[in-house]
Amino acid sequence: MANQMKTRKRREPLTRERVISTALRIMDEEGLDSVTMRRIGRELGVEAMSLYNHVEDKDDILTGICEHVLAQFRVPEVEDWVEAARLGAREYRRLLREHPNVITLMTEQKGAFTNPESLRGYEFALEVFHRAGLRGADAVKAFHSFGGYILGSVMFEQGLTTDDAHDAHAHEAMAGLVGAADLPRLWEALPHLLECDDDEQFEFGLDLLIEGLRARAAAASQG
Repeated sequence: MANQMKTRKRREPLTRERVISTALRIMDEEGLDSVTMRRIGRELGVEAMSLYNHVEDKDDILTGICEHVLAQFRVPEVEDWVEAARLGAREYRRLLREHPNVITLMTEQKGAFTNPESLRGYEFALEVFHRAGLRGADAVKAFHSFGGYILGSVMFEQGLTTDDAHDAHAHEAMAGLVGAADLPRLWEALPHLLECDDDEQFEFGLDLLIEGLRARAAAASQG
């Protein structure tokens, strides 16, 4: 009996990091609605009340998930601001695609961030705009424009994720509607709308943003 107790695996201590990581895994695998104190406790093998020794409440956990995901941002180490902007946008998109439910958490954020590591991506973006030649309010507007574009792109991609049968039916219905109406430009664009590649579309929009940023910075330097 004593030998069995010695060889029994010691339970890993409960920490805030384990609570947040477990909550993130549940969110990714089962959806945001499944992130409850009871569900997290069951996954960790403890009573839900034990979690309150490490987190304040569910809102604290949700804020922690946002911080945990944003802290995974891999800062591109390049000097050229155009390449830095492009790589940074792709990296932010990667994070959101891996954890799409975090978009909802970010738009409904209640608690203040407490982990500076979660803000490294924001600092990087503002530094890129600084290198491009934007200052003050213009840099913040660029920050919002890039962030909104990336968030919107991922949300749009997720919304279009359906099974093939549903896709075929929706496309057929759309073609019928447009064909019966006086919408010549939409009819001309329809094949491209239905066959648009997510990566190509993202890169196209990103090019437009970068070119707009370049023009804005050039105008600011002349003013």
